Amino acid sequence: MGILSSSVSLTRYRIVEKVPDELLKEVPQRLKNNAFREIDQTSDERSFGWVCFDDLLDSNWHSASPHKGHYLAFALRLDTRRIPPAVMKKYFRLALEDARREQESRGKKFITRDQKTEIKDRVKQTLMGKTLPVPAVFDVVWDVSRHLVYLCSVSPKVRQLFEDQFSQSFELNLEPQTPYFLAGCLLEEQKKKLLDEVEASVMA
Repeated sequence: MGILSSSVSLTRYRIVEKVPDELLKEVPQRLKNNAFREIDQTSDERSFGWVCFDDLLDSNWHSASPHKGHYLAFALRLDTRRIPPAVMKKYFRLALEDARREQESRGKKFITRDQKTEIKDRVKQTLMGKTLPVPAVFDVVWDVSRHLVYLCSVSPKVRQLFEDQFSQSFELNLEPQTPYFLAGCLLEEQKKKLLDEVEASVMA
């Protein structure tokens, strides 16, 4: 669900470092440098990168600027190809039978493990080329005034992908704003160690 939906799941981050004004001016270009690349005409299994907040097909920001007042809005697009296991099993078996017949015509009885691996890889590449990638888009909003970043996902895999992509694109590190981290921000330095000694309470 996008951030403009009636309900949304969010992960909130704080940018660890101080963000230079010069870097904020470079954000549009940095987004383009790390933009999403289409894989429709390839057999690649996955592709990810930044796209326009207003249009998932726009990786050049022709339709709208990422600047929205004192916010920056863009999106992380992830396209993934998946071959159903049953389909892979069927075509691997067909390819294996063809290979056995060819071996028998040459007077050979067995197919080695390396040959089976090679056949399986070849079948996978062929099927990948015939499978359409499924797109997924995760909105991102960067509050420039408070150095907070919001990601429209709570999936651990998506979060890790986003954190790595953000760090690579902007050379900044993100700190998840979990209750633990939020409590640490409110406590004095000498009292922060008390957080590690807190034990869960049974409320029922």
